[in-house]
Amino acid sequence: MARTSTPETAPEWRFSGGEKAYAQALAEMEARVEAIAAGREPELVWLLEHPALITAGTSAGEGELLVSDRFPVFKTGRGGRYTYHGPGQRVGYVMLDLKARGGDVRKFVHDLEEWLIRTLAAFGVIAGRREGRIGVWVARPDKGEGYEDKIAALGIRVRKGVTFHGVSLNVAPDLSHFSAIMPCGISEQRYGVASLADLGVKANMAEVDEILRVKFAEVFG
Repeated sequence: MARTSTPETAPEWRFSGGEKAYAQALAEMEARVEAIAAGREPELVWLLEHPALITAGTSAGEGELLVSDRFPVFKTGRGGRYTYHGPGQRVGYVMLDLKARGGDVRKFVHDLEEWLIRTLAAFGVIAGRREGRIGVWVARPDKGEGYEDKIAALGIRVRKGVTFHGVSLNVAPDLSHFSAIMPCGISEQRYGVASLADLGVKANMAEVDEILRVKFAEVFG
């Protein structure tokens, strides 16, 4: 009998160690989306790391890629602009049957943000949404008045009623790598990029994964 996910059924979770090649991950994710849409497989949340690379979302502007030859660049169908992925950053690919969960894309994006905000709060980091700026942000009064840094990003796509792509949380990446892009298309000096390590939080991936799983259940049921 075909297995069909519902809001009452917990998604499957997958935790990948090491660095997963982006093209391979994308192929596996797209195959799983088709299987979920067809009712052959349950929903999936996949946590992983990529080698250093850049992905271009559907809103990426040509001038936002500041260094084009530093890292491989992949065009992708997700929403958003340029995003950096690399070691020390936890990527969460979220494949949910949105039709069975009400079909509200805006609510889904809001819930992804809430998931990240609650996860960060568990590590003592106060983060939140900002009007006109995608992602999850933290205030940086240590850098100056009005300074804020982006600590988590999100970009999604929906196909046949199933979500994919998802979020990225900066645990302890090399923040200098973000200089290859203009994060969120924002060039103002007072807006930068942060990580848990940058904020003085020592956490390994296993600890982050555990909190992500707990907080996901709180937000998504």
